[in-house]
Amino acid sequence: MAFEPPRRLVRAFGETAPSGDDWLEKLPEAARQAVALRELTVDRVQVPGGRTSLVVLVRRADGTPAVLKLAPPRFRPEAERAALAHWGGLGAVQLLDGPVTEGVLLLERLHPDVSVRSLPEAKAQLEAAGTLRRLWVEPPDGGGFETVAERTGRQAEAMRGTAVGSEVRVLVDAALVAREELLAAPPERRLLHGTFRQSKVLAAERTPWLAVGPDPVVGECAFDLARLVRDRVEDLIASPSGAATTRRRVRKLAESLELDQERVRGWTLFRAVESGVRALRVGRRGDAELLLEFAGWL
Repeated sequence: MAFEPPRRLVRAFGETAPSGDDWLEKLPEAARQAVALRELTVDRVQVPGGRTSLVVLVRRADGTPAVLKLAPPRFRPEAERAALAHWGGLGAVQLLDGPVTEGVLLLERLHPDVSVRSLPEAKAQLEAAGTLRRLWVEPPDGGGFETVAERTGRQAEAMRGTAVGSEVRVLVDAALVAREELLAAPPERRLLHGTFRQSKVLAAERTPWLAVGPDPVVGECAFDLARLVRDRVEDLIASPSGAATTRRRVRKLAESLELDQERVRGWTLFRAVESGVRALRVGRRGDAELLLEFAGWL
């Protein structure tokens, strides 16, 4: 079978890959080798798939359905492997046994086309929050995971170095101040999903919903809610009550997960501005405008 990467992955890789990165060119052969090594039968490549990895629906030698995921080192697939192993299937997709190859994960098969986004908005947020709560566990001894301070430190430097107009600069400055204040006294230290949103929660067999695709990080729980607050941002921007709905989301999610509302708001602001500035940097002006307008409501 030809393992052609989906256009979505090709486009995203072209925006972010450093010069000389040949992972995408080597991907078809890497996928063939991964399938052969694990004696898998391929059903299909998941389309449109994600922006950071190739996802292939496969079957193991005994006929059990599974998922083969291949990702480049810069998207930290080994950290994902370690987090999934630590969660052990509680709240997240199960890591399956088999040969360990750098950048290749074999996972239990969920229902890839049914995410929690298929539910009405209020129910979707409730189910997503309940799934996320189960992931917030003590990190393993010995560290090994990036911290919120480390990750946002890199992002903050990139934000400072990006040329933006005066209106955006006001938001950048506010986001950087919020980050500094939040890092001064974090209330807890947990293993976090890192990139959690409704599309990262898929229907499953052994439990109704399970999280997929973590970019794990260690820090306070409020950091993990930032992407969930801005879910369906296009709908929020299009709604005349978008600003009020956003503030209500912050309050409801904070209350449902027993977190400080201002900390949830602060991390949502920082992460929305960071995403908006990054979108500007790679030329996705439409996405940037949505994200920065959203950030302005916070």
